[in-house]
Amino acid sequence: MKIEPTAQPKLYIGIDIHKRSWKVHCATDLFGGKSFAMPPKPEVLKEYVLKHFSGHEVTTAYEAGCCGYYAHRSFETYGWSSLVVNPADIHRKGKEKYTKTDKIDAQLISRELKDGRLESIHVPDVEREQLRSLFRRRNDLVKDYRRIKSFIKMQLLYFGIAIPEEFDNDHWSHKFRDWVDEVAFAYPPARETLDSRMRSFRFIDQELRDVSTKMRAYCRKHYKKDYYLLKSVPGIGGIVACGIICELGDLRRFNSIKHLAGYVGLAPGIHQSGDNQKSTGITMRAHRLMRSYFIEASWQAIRTDPIMQTYYRKHIGKNSKTIVIKIARKLLSRTLAVIKTETPYAIGVIE
Repeated sequence: MKIEPTAQPKLYIGIDIHKRSWKVHCATDLFGGKSFAMPPKPEVLKEYVLKHFSGHEVTTAYEAGCCGYYAHRSFETYGWSSLVVNPADIHRKGKEKYTKTDKIDAQLISRELKDGRLESIHVPDVEREQLRSLFRRRNDLVKDYRRIKSFIKMQLLYFGIAIPEEFDNDHWSHKFRDWVDEVAFAYPPARETLDSRMRSFRFIDQELRDVSTKMRAYCRKHYKKDYYLLKSVPGIGGIVACGIICELGDLRRFNSIKHLAGYVGLAPGIHQSGDNQKSTGITMRAHRLMRSYFIEASWQAIRTDPIMQTYYRKHIGKNSKTIVIKIARKLLSRTLAVIKTETPYAIGVIE
């Protein structure tokens, strides 16, 4: 009797990706498979699969991390199904929580992939991914900007030099910068130290301005409609609009405000056991950068939008942080609405 296969055999590949090597675990729909190490090159894995698993339907998965999406895009060009997963989505049983090696990680990914319990994160297109790198570069410069200002103020405080009252604020005017340049010390080394820090400050300040200008200009040119729709919402300026475009991508991919709020991290956390149920605050799982931007934008929305201001005043006396989180969710809802409807925001129309 002649036996013919009735279904295409399947291959599930879990990969623990690192800079210098990959740990790979291959499992089929019938067998557990084996683990091995290989150079960090997608084409090497392709050669291995063609040699040992020719004719199999291939599905790969690896954890999102520092190596980006180049491997994922390579696998898709081979005709394979590829997933990039959040490490938190990989289920670990009892003792697996306390034993971690590259081999075990690859096996766990392969097992979860085979059992159908993994979902891929959103993989941006190449243009959006590279635009996102510019936004994150700006965020790094903001941190450096704040740090160097703190160093300069620290040196003045350390040597007992009081900052004039008219300059003692977060805005560093040109007059204040000139005043710092003229501060006198008893010996030259302290002056040289402050000069070096001021050079760093001026460099970072100019870099921050240049990167911000280029990022806004790119978004205005290539994402003009979404950029101006977002800017129509009170509280959202050019930088926040660019952040939404760069980090969240096309908001039309979100099915509802609940979906978007869960992604950003403005959804409530709940813990229930029997009849006892309590709120744990906002969820720990979040896009922390964009959540912080929406919370900061909420304060501006309170100042500029009468509706948001009325809501805030109505809850004065309660925990102000909780109120601002609720306003941030309202702001997020407006953001999604203007993109979905492609209608600029008007006060009193979209809630």
